[in-house]
Amino acid sequence: MIRSARAPAFVAAHAVRVSSLRLDGVLRVPEPARCMVAFAHGSGSSRLSPRNNAVAEAFGRAGIATLLFDLLTEQEAADRHNVFDIDLLASRLGEAIAWLDGRDDVGQLPLGLFGASTGAAAALVAASEEAGRVGAVVSRGGRPDLAGAALSRVDAATLLIVGGNDAEVLALNRQALARMHCVRALKIIPGATHLFEEPGALEQVAELGADWFLEQLRSPRT
Repeated sequence: MIRSARAPAFVAAHAVRVSSLRLDGVLRVPEPARCMVAFAHGSGSSRLSPRNNAVAEAFGRAGIATLLFDLLTEQEAADRHNVFDIDLLASRLGEAIAWLDGRDDVGQLPLGLFGASTGAAAALVAASEEAGRVGAVVSRGGRPDLAGAALSRVDAATLLIVGGNDAEVLALNRQALARMHCVRALKIIPGATHLFEEPGALEQVAELGADWFLEQLRSPRT
């Protein structure tokens, strides 16, 4: 595992409003922050996702700033079609990136995206549209296949993390990996299922993700 010379001083998470729609979010910024990662949750989840928050807290201890936010308004989320509209979710990530870039505290940090389930597809589509800004993507139990033609356009270094007992999703991730041309890797957590609920599984996800972001997002934005 990549470790900093000294542990960052963790700054308490605080509520924020993201993009022109003022979507509710939680921003965590450690001191010093080495890079910035925006999260894209899966269907039926939100900024309050206990799994994504656990990963974000682990990232903070590694010196990674994180943003968890609701990709949809309450009214939009009530329509299940929107929950699976990858292009809409990706556009919200684009708005979040613009919002982050306008901040004095994190706007100059190298940027990555972390996606779970359908959020992984949205992260990859957003990365393909933000080439040169998004430097790395990590998918947790994701559906990268839903990114479609955007997969071949992603140039951000991409790590796909899948549970060893999540057979169907693992097969879909392998297919998606074969369609990508960027720096990429597939990591399998032995014995883990789709939600990584097994003891130690989510911790492995957090460690793999932190190492990937710290390795791939080394240079500050200029």
